[in-house]
Amino acid sequence: MNLKKCPDFLRADQCLNDREDLTTYAFDGTAGIRQLPALVVFPESTAEVADCIRWAREWGLNVVTRGSGTGLAGGSVPADSNDSLVLCLNRMNRILGLDVKNLTLRVEPGVITQKINEHIAPHGLFYPPDPSSQKISTIGGNVANNSGGLRGLKYGVTRDYVMALEVVLASGEIVRLGNACVKDVAGYSLKELFIGSEGTLGVVTEILLKLIPAPAAKQTLLATYDSMEAASATVSAIIAARIVPCTMEFIDRFTLQSVEAFAKLGLPTDCEAVLLIETDGHPQAVQEEAAAMTDIARAQGALQIQLARDAAHAEQLASARRSAFAAVARIRPTTILEDITVPRSRLVEMVRFVQETARQYDLKIATFGHFGDGNLHPTILTDEKDEAEMERVEQALEALFQKTLELGGTITGEHGVGLAKKKFLQKQFNDYSYELLKLVKHSVDPDNLLNPGKIFDV
Repeated sequence: MNLKKCPDFLRADQCLNDREDLTTYAFDGTAGIRQLPALVVFPESTAEVADCIRWAREWGLNVVTRGSGTGLAGGSVPADSNDSLVLCLNRMNRILGLDVKNLTLRVEPGVITQKINEHIAPHGLFYPPDPSSQKISTIGGNVANNSGGLRGLKYGVTRDYVMALEVVLASGEIVRLGNACVKDVAGYSLKELFIGSEGTLGVVTEILLKLIPAPAAKQTLLATYDSMEAASATVSAIIAARIVPCTMEFIDRFTLQSVEAFAKLGLPTDCEAVLLIETDGHPQAVQEEAAAMTDIARAQGALQIQLARDAAHAEQLASARRSAFAAVARIRPTTILEDITVPRSRLVEMVRFVQETARQYDLKIATFGHFGDGNLHPTILTDEKDEAEMERVEQALEALFQKTLELGGTITGEHGVGLAKKKFLQKQFNDYSYELLKLVKHSVDPDNLLNPGKIFDV
């Protein structure tokens, strides 16, 4: 097979086949997963995507779709051979149309997530999903992984804001799923099938997003505690009071100390847990909710409560959580950012288990995440060149996922399954539902052309 030549329908600058150039596309944000593709192409239209898929089929290549490569489950990395065509959609990055009457935005998949809110903010509109990688991740990648973020408790995740998709199937056929109507129950909801499918069912080439009016006001508070139980009790009490903040984030002592050493925010480092809470909406409602949550936090034993004085101070407080990954990633050569979710009532038990696992396997594990929706990010700090330590890391991950499932949780809340977690998926889908996943894949992509080896093996 001679892949030194670019497909005839693409320009030379739309192809990479030099080994050194291909190396960049051999990995994503997942530690320890690397595989060179055979060729990388950069289509610039839906028609070119369809042509690329048909060309790959002709040449016997698999197709792996990729955006910015920020994924944390190996979803955009070729699985186990170099017979893969990486379809990089970063050049399909146009904002195609804002409809302020219907509160929708039509975009191509290569649009950077943060650019969406920058584009619509002058119109008083808001796109809520905010993955931590939003400054570089693409909206197509967000759709492929059904990404969440800090605002998920109140506003939901990517799936809740996708109204329609244009998708190229494994056959090269182009389908349009969903529309701009608020209500539509005609036929199966096929659009939902492709959101979160990690590129295994089709290639998304256009997205219609639902927007909402931007909240008129926001208030941020940071509360510190001498126990995780007190922090968890605060979360439960706030929800019981019928208050749903837009953000309710948690960081443990180790993470807090790392953040303060990294960012010098003036945060207290002698506490066991920190909650970052944000409320937004009508100014009076925000004021009342912030006051109520302050009282609740104080009643649950908060050591210290800081209310943001202004937008700049709010950003400073929020950075305690938003800079958590950057702060801990500098400690060791390899950072494994995990993603598990348990019922809120089991959060303390899960965090305690993470800490015990760190001690048992002699590892450094920082824990932070979305306490409001039960989504934790145990982050293992290690060195992938240390084989003995990496063996302990694997044992620790096995233990964490097993405990997660025992507590009625899920192995991934927002990062996806990809290559990294597929061996754990069958333990969660432990009945015929696991086979049902494969039936769906076979129905839509019978030749296993699209992103093979991800989520499960066919």
